Order: sequence, then structure tokens, then C-alpha cells
Amino acid sequence: MKNVYDITNEFEKRLADYTGAPYVVTVDNQSNALFLSLMYEKIVGQEITIPARTYPSVPCEIIHAGGKVKFKPVTGNTIKGAYQLQPTNVWDSALSFTADMYKSGTHMCISFTGPYKHFKLSKGGAILTDKLEAYHWFKRVRYSGRRECSYHDDNFDLLGWNFYMMPELAAKGLLLMNQFYNMDGTKKHQEDLELPYPDLSKFEVYTKANR
Repeated sequence: MKNVYDITNEFEKRLADYTGAPYVVTVDNQSNALFLSLMYEKIVGQEITIPARTYPSVPCEIIHAGGKVKFKPVTGNTIKGAYQLQPTNVWDSALSFTADMYKSGTHMCISFTGPYKHFKLSKGGAILTDKLEAYHWFKRVRYSGRRECSYHDDNFDLLGWNFYMMPELAAKGLLLMNQFYNMDGTKKHQEDLELPYPDLSKFEVYTKANR
């Protein structure tokens, strides 16, 4: 009989198989995937460069993780696909979800939230990584530092956050994974999304936080 951890783990294994990532950790949304990845990278005091046009939570997560935001000008009013939060190994991959997309040596943060995404799970995100140490850390800190057992049996020794994906969503995700495979079992490829975003460099709230 499967338990709630088995359901989430199975969904993560299916995501790993499709994306080509050695390890996948699901979370409640992609913004928190970025935050955990940046916390793992220990960016306190560092200047992190991102496109001026992106989703507003991205600079927020940089600031919350202790970094400083530097905006890079963008031609036009859209961005397409994944981009690196330079100079870290973290990638905002909210607009990308396709077969074998994983880039070696990175923490790629994907999104299942919103009507425009390829994977319409209503909410949720995940971190793709190839670093075993990071994988184990992400697995625990997304679950308040807990191990996959009853809290009555846990030996609490790590602080974390309440960012885990609900098992009901993971179960739905398992069902939806079938749409990304052809009838012969081969993987389907999706084009990167391109969406318009506001120019966040115009807003003082981000620059004030850098001071």
C-alpha cells in the first residue's frame, strides 16, 4: 500500500525521467523552488543579475535569500524559455518544460502554476538537480526540516520551511505526465514559452532593498 511519500516520490521520478535530471524535488510553487535553490547557493551579500522583464517573485526571492538584485536590460517586452540567475547555478525555467531539458551542474526551477504553462497542474513547482547533497537538503528543508516519517518518530536537527507539494497534487501530476509521451513511449518536445512582463527595474521597491 502506497503512502503519501511514495506518491510524491513516484511523481518526482517520472519528472526526472522526462526532463533528464538525475534528481527532482517538488515544492508548492516555483517561487519557493527559486528561494530554496538560492539559499543552498548561499548568496548573502552577492549581486544577482536577472532580466529586467521577469515575474515579480524572482527579485523578491533573491532579496529574501539575502542577495542583491541587478537588472539586465531586455530588448522588447517579453522573455522566452529559461535563464540563469547569474552568477549562480540557479535557472528560472518557469517558461520551459520539455524532454531532456536538464542542464548539467544546475538547479533548474520549473513551474506548474498558471494557464499558460505546458504542465497545467494548477499549482506547484520543482527543482531539477544533479547534486546528491543538494537533493537531500531540498527534500528535507521543503518539509520543515523533517524526514519522511511521522513527526513523532523524527529526530529534529534541521530548520526548514513549509514548502512541500500536497500529495493530492502529486497524484494528479502522475496522471498528467502521460500527455508528454507519444503512443510508442517516446518523449514529446514542447517549445519554450514566451510571455510579456513589466520592466521591474523601474520599481524602487527592489532597488531600495539593495541598500
